[in-house]
Amino acid sequence: MTVKLINGYEVVIGFETHAQLATNSKIFSRASTAFGAEPNTQASAVDLALPGTLPVMNKKAVECAIKLGLSLGSVIAPRSIFARKNYFYPDLPKGYQISQFEIPVVQGGEVSFYLEEGKENVLKTVRLVRAHLEEDAGKSVHDAFISQSGIDLNRAGTPLLEIVTEPDIRSTAEAVAYAKELHKIVTWIGICDGNMQEGSFRCDANVSVRKPGQPLGTRREIKNLNSFRNMQIAIDYEILWQIEQIEDGHKIQQATVLFNPDTGETRAMRTKEDAADYRYFPDPDLPPLVVAPEWVERVKAEMPELPRAMAARFVEQYALPEYDATTLTQSQAMAAYFEDAAKGCGQPKLASNWVMGEISRRLNTEEIGMEAVKVSSQQLAAMIARISDGTISNNAARTVFEALWSGEGQDVDAVIEAKGLKQMNDTGALEKIIDEVIAANPGNVEQYRAGKDKAFNALVGQVMKASKGKANPAQVNEVLKAKLA
Repeated sequence: MTVKLINGYEVVIGFETHAQLATNSKIFSRASTAFGAEPNTQASAVDLALPGTLPVMNKKAVECAIKLGLSLGSVIAPRSIFARKNYFYPDLPKGYQISQFEIPVVQGGEVSFYLEEGKENVLKTVRLVRAHLEEDAGKSVHDAFISQSGIDLNRAGTPLLEIVTEPDIRSTAEAVAYAKELHKIVTWIGICDGNMQEGSFRCDANVSVRKPGQPLGTRREIKNLNSFRNMQIAIDYEILWQIEQIEDGHKIQQATVLFNPDTGETRAMRTKEDAADYRYFPDPDLPPLVVAPEWVERVKAEMPELPRAMAARFVEQYALPEYDATTLTQSQAMAAYFEDAAKGCGQPKLASNWVMGEISRRLNTEEIGMEAVKVSSQQLAAMIARISDGTISNNAARTVFEALWSGEGQDVDAVIEAKGLKQMNDTGALEKIIDEVIAANPGNVEQYRAGKDKAFNALVGQVMKASKGKANPAQVNEVLKAKLA
């Protein structure tokens, strides 16, 4: 693989992603994890580590970790341990975070995704170091008060999986593609809702640069990137900033930085801590987490078909291009919609084109998801079937689709009939129109016979106009060429 250089420097990126787990209660208490509650109404005595309270492991959080490990080809540790990670934050009332350090529950694994390089889609793979369970801290609120800050402890104790990669990423495009693929996986298997605006899926990018062949450079960690667009802007800025600093003779200092979406710049927040600074030690209140093989097998049996496996099946079963299959498996809802439509019409490539084209365009324009699509998969299948059997043209199909989407009609055949969209399949009537067009356009006829193809297209246009768009274009081409010959 050829590594692309930026101003002579190689980019090296590693990711740490915090996925909030889809549990109703917190990782070590029964307090609710519901979003949007009044500040400090969902922090229990356990979350605050008040004297006499003891944490109890949330079983569903462990099952989420198992699901992720199975999805990524990781090793599920039969025995893992929790540690106390000590550091001061005003929104961390315990003064420590319960996390995993020496033995995480998920070890190794990889995330693979396709990336466009020129005219090809190239498969990239990013290796994972680990994914470990931990609790979230609270939230500091700085913009709601004058000359002071507020503390909301509702998030304290919220279950997280921190997913850590090897420094395998070599460009901003790879970084964003990796994050999107991981986001797809955690939402697909149902362990995280993936809502980046609400903080359910937060990415930290460790960025460094080096001359080719040199040791790894000093990294700076961009914290809490909460959209793919911000991720791209922040990493691009950080790369160029580091190169500029090095070229000016400065050394990069390891640090944690924040991205300002208003300025498009990163700024240092604090020097970056190392593991020793956190003074990890085993949590005395939590026994080792033991995951029996039977538990793993039971979770595995309940897992849905994974997106990469489904994409491979779409290529095999429906003869779709790899690009189509990958695009259609961006979400379970889109994949299910496509498969229903493909089976209903027997034309999988046409179904794929409509889902990736008109359906996706409408969803993006109206900023809605597949769950709110206004044309059912059965309606789409019926419409495609009418294109396939020659009842309507592709142009007429767009009129039908518009009627279905707007709610003007529900039944495809009824819409076709009401709007008079049936193609002309009467050969005699078509020949009459073509004869009239040939007679009325001797110049175009002469030019076509002289070898000018544009003249033929002009004649086809005249036939379609005369038939009010109802002529079958393929039939028009066939009959017109025969008559001109």
